[in-house]
Amino acid sequence: MDFNAVVNLGVVSLGLLVGALLRARVHILQRFLIPSAIIGGFFLLLFYNFVAPRIGLDADFLGDLVYHLLNISFIAMALRNPVGTRSRDRRARRTLAENVIAIFGQYGLQCFFGLLATLMLIITVYPDLFPAIGLTLALGFELGPGQAYSMTLPWEALGFTGGTSVGLAMAAAGFITGSIGGVVLINLAVRRGWIASDDAEKLRKRTLFSGFLPKGQTREGSRLTSEGESIDTLSYHVALIMVAYLVSWLMLSAIELLLNLLGPFGAEIASTLWGVNFIFSMFAASLLRLVIRRTGIDYTIDNGTLNRINGLSVDLTVTACLAGISLTALAAYYVPVIILILVGIVITCLILPWYSSRIYSDHAFFRMLVLFGTATGTLPTGLSLLRVVDPDFETPAAQDYAYASGLVFVFVFPLILFVNLPAYSYSQNNPALFYAMLAITGLYALVFIIAYRIVAGKRAWRSPRTFFLKED
Repeated sequence: MDFNAVVNLGVVSLGLLVGALLRARVHILQRFLIPSAIIGGFFLLLFYNFVAPRIGLDADFLGDLVYHLLNISFIAMALRNPVGTRSRDRRARRTLAENVIAIFGQYGLQCFFGLLATLMLIITVYPDLFPAIGLTLALGFELGPGQAYSMTLPWEALGFTGGTSVGLAMAAAGFITGSIGGVVLINLAVRRGWIASDDAEKLRKRTLFSGFLPKGQTREGSRLTSEGESIDTLSYHVALIMVAYLVSWLMLSAIELLLNLLGPFGAEIASTLWGVNFIFSMFAASLLRLVIRRTGIDYTIDNGTLNRINGLSVDLTVTACLAGISLTALAAYYVPVIILILVGIVITCLILPWYSSRIYSDHAFFRMLVLFGTATGTLPTGLSLLRVVDPDFETPAAQDYAYASGLVFVFVFPLILFVNLPAYSYSQNNPALFYAMLAITGLYALVFIIAYRIVAGKRAWRSPRTFFLKED
C-alpha cells in the first residue's frame, strides 16, 4: 500500500495548521497580515529540504498537488453563478476601462522588465543564463504559485534545471511583498489621508488580526442546496468540479493525440498546453455551467460552497508551493532571482500605486489594494488586503475587479501562447526567439502607457513626484 500521497498531504495540512496557530498567537505576524499558508509553508520548506530526504519521504507529490489544485481552483471560480448585473451606464464603462488598463499594465510591465533584466544579465555576467527566467517574475508575482509551477515545468525539459523551484520562489517572494507591502500602504493611507477619515478611524480601532473570528461570532459562508439523505451539498459541488476537470483532461488528451501527428514540434506544443491546463479547466467549467443554466438547475449552485473549495485549494497550493522549493536548485540562480524580485518590488510597490492613484476616478486606494494584492500574489491576497480597510466589501472594488479580470485575460492570452519563445531560443540556440518575445512584451508595455494616458487624462502625469495622488 502506497501512503506517499496521504503522508505528504498530511504534512502539508499540518504545516497549514501550525501557520494558523502562529498567526493567531504572534502579534508581528498579525500586524503584517502574513497568511497562515505562507507561515506554514516556510516551516515545510526547511522540513522538505533537510528532514524529508533523510526519512525517505518523496516530495515529488507536492508538484503534482500544486498543479491539480490550481486547476481545481479555476474550475471552482468558473462554476459560480454571476452575482448581480453589470451596469451599462457611462460610469460603469469608465470603471471597467480603468480596471482593465490597470491590470493589463502589470502583465506588460512585469513581463517586459523581467526579460529586460534577464537580457542585461546575459550580456554582462551570466551568458549561459536560461533566458525564460525573466518571465518567472510575472508567473510568480502576477499569476501565482500554481501557474508558476505548471508553466515552468515544461522548461525543465528544455534546459532550465530547477526551473519549477525558481518559479515557486518567485511566487513566495510575491506573497511576502504583497503581505508586508500591503500593510505598509494601508498605514501610509491612514496617516496621509488617502482614505476617508471615517474609514481610517474604523481601521485604527481594529488592533487584532488573528485570522480567527472571536468566540461566539460566526459568518455565513455557504448554504445547503441539496438534501443530505440524497447527496451532500459539498459532495455535489465537488462532483461538478471533478466532472469539469475530467472534461478538460479529455480535451487536452484529444488535442495531444492530434499534435503528436506533427512529430517532435507537435509534442512540444502539447507539453506546453498541459502546462496551461488551467485555461482548459476554466473552459470546461464554463461549458458545464452553461449546460446547468440551460437545464434550469443553476439554483443548485452555491457560490459560497464553491468559494470554500477555492479557498481550500489556494491555502494548500500556497503551503505546498513553498514546501516544494528546492534550495539546492535555487542556489544556482540566487543572483538573477534577487534581481528579478527587486524589479518586481519596484513595479508593484512604487509604479503600481503611482499610476493607480491617477487612473482611478473613485475609490482609488481600495481599487489599488485589490490590484496590488493580486499583482503580488493571487486574487485572495488582494481580497484579504481589501478586507482590512473594507471588511464588508461595501465599496464596488472587488466586484469591479472580478468583472475586469475576465476581459483582461482575453487581451493577455497571446502572451500565454508565446510564453515559450525564450525557452525555445535556448533549446534551439536561436536568440531571435528571445528578442521576439522581448519585442512582444515591450509592445504590451507601450500599449499600456498609451491607454493609461488616454483614460487618466489630465491626471496622467500630474504631480509626478507625489507617490499617491488624492482624488479630486
